[in-house]
Amino acid sequence: MTVHFIGAGPGAPDLITLRARDLIAASPVCLYAGALVPPEVLAHCPPDARIVDTRDLTLDEIIGELQAAHARGEDVARLHSGDLSIWSAVAEQARRLDALGIPYDLTPGVPAFAAAAAALGQELTLPGVAQSLILTRHAKRATALPPGEELGALAAHGTTLAIHLGTQAIEEIAATLLPHYGASCPAAVVARASWPDEVVLRGTLETIAGQVHDAGLRRTSTILVGPALGDATGCESHLYSAHRERAGR
Repeated sequence: MTVHFIGAGPGAPDLITLRARDLIAASPVCLYAGALVPPEVLAHCPPDARIVDTRDLTLDEIIGELQAAHARGEDVARLHSGDLSIWSAVAEQARRLDALGIPYDLTPGVPAFAAAAAALGQELTLPGVAQSLILTRHAKRATALPPGEELGALAAHGTTLAIHLGTQAIEEIAATLLPHYGASCPAAVVARASWPDEVVLRGTLETIAGQVHDAGLRRTSTILVGPALGDATGCESHLYSAHRERAGR
């Protein structure tokens, strides 16, 4: 028996891996994050699978479901939205399973920031402009950020920022970033990336908050900020340069 933690992607049901699909289809039990995992993904479950929405469950209740499946000798597909490596709460579940001696594995998924970049038709790193991507989130309504990870400190790097869980605080976020990036810095907000009701907004740090309010956006959005979102003319990599030496030539 194994608990399969699975990144179920940003929303589009076909943005899951083949491994994820096969594990879901082979697991008699499926626990999923309600409202974030589309029903089409659950359609891969066996016809008689036990399917549990964990949206309103506590950690203890979730572990109880995993323990019960372990006692029955049944594999579990534990679905989380996006990718497991960021803000998935997998670590706290894994610690409990380690203590209980219950085996598990992890299958990665497509993260929300990648789906947002795809919706923008955008590369988030550009030669000579931005070669780093900082993933962070707004902390006011969630776990506090550790010292040194405050948004202003991260913004001092001047590279591309992908900010999650911050749409409701877009004015505060823009005000924090303005001294570091300037009012004309490109900014974008992608809501429900890859879902049928996806919304894409493009602007600057000066205009993006107004656009968010005009669109009535609330949660499940990714905020992207940085010069790499602007004009990419002339930003060509060394990888494909004619001046680069290539083996065999």
